[in-house]
Amino acid sequence: MTAKQILDSFSQTLIQDERILSSQERQLLISLLHNAKVPGSNPEVQSAVASTIARSVGETVAQRAFTLLGSSIVEQILAIGNSMTSSHNVVPVFATEKTPKPPGPPQPPRPAPEKDLPASPKPQKPPGERPAEDLPSPMPPGSGMTQDAVQGKVNPRANIAISDMPGVERARWVVLDEFLAPQELEELICYVLQHEAEFQNSEVISPNGNRGVIDYEHRRSRVLMDLGKHREVILKRIQCVLPRVLDRLGIEEFPVARTEAQITASNDGDFFSPHTDDGQETISSRRITFVYFFHREPRQFAGGELRHHDSLGNSKTGSYQSIVPQQNQIVFFPCSVLHEIMQVECQSRAFVDSRFTLNGWLHGGETLRDLHG
Repeated sequence: MTAKQILDSFSQTLIQDERILSSQERQLLISLLHNAKVPGSNPEVQSAVASTIARSVGETVAQRAFTLLGSSIVEQILAIGNSMTSSHNVVPVFATEKTPKPPGPPQPPRPAPEKDLPASPKPQKPPGERPAEDLPSPMPPGSGMTQDAVQGKVNPRANIAISDMPGVERARWVVLDEFLAPQELEELICYVLQHEAEFQNSEVISPNGNRGVIDYEHRRSRVLMDLGKHREVILKRIQCVLPRVLDRLGIEEFPVARTEAQITASNDGDFFSPHTDDGQETISSRRITFVYFFHREPRQFAGGELRHHDSLGNSKTGSYQSIVPQQNQIVFFPCSVLHEIMQVECQSRAFVDSRFTLNGWLHGGETLRDLHG
């Protein structure tokens, strides 16, 4: 039995397992592949479409198998596939891509505030932008597909010399999809909407280290500091995945002394200018930033990308990557990475339609067991 036959046998077995791929998902896949075969169309185009569909579900099957069967069997399957790629031109069987949801119908604008607040200008994409490249990695407990984002890779069209400059902080991050269970996500959204009145204007830390400063030129959003039971839910889940996240980031495991966590609501015109999360002495013990995205469905806002910059000190090098907020997704990155929140567009300007995040920071300290304390 050849390696290809072994891999095909594994693939057929996994695809038929209802725990890995439901009958509805199989029917959808069959329909997609069937509709991709348009009579009279270019065979190369048909082949490319079929390959894209196959690739768009392969990683999901692998990740679900990882949870059910453990890493050993999945790694063996993937190893067989990788060894055959060059000689047999094997295409991975499955992976999912999230399709952005269209915005809803326009709503009448809200009354103008008493004082006009400045909004950051919409950024233009420079030639040096570096796109993220997702790599598969195991799922956290109770979640769906996990993705591992680019670490130090540069678009060939960008200025390669930037990566060789001494002192440049390379943007690194890890993205995990389907981080909370559906019920946990629903309860979190309900909690936020019930506590709208408790959200306060976001503050920043001044250059001299003073907290509690409101600066609409630098940051505009609203925050809720009381997370209720959701603080423990998110931090326990983070505790489960943290060792692997740190490994992917190339960071040694460190004792976590304490955590900060808050819920941020960003509505029309809101933004956060480029900054690091450990730049002042009062927050210098911060090690890892986490940003969990969630919103009411269907999504009624646009923009609000989390943009990571390669940097030299506090200066941008012109090379960056943007992460578009996706439902039930969490991003981890070192606090020293220069990053910003791009301007949000929300036509309804209703709080319920905001871009929400549960975000926070892990501080260096004594023991990982203190993470949810």
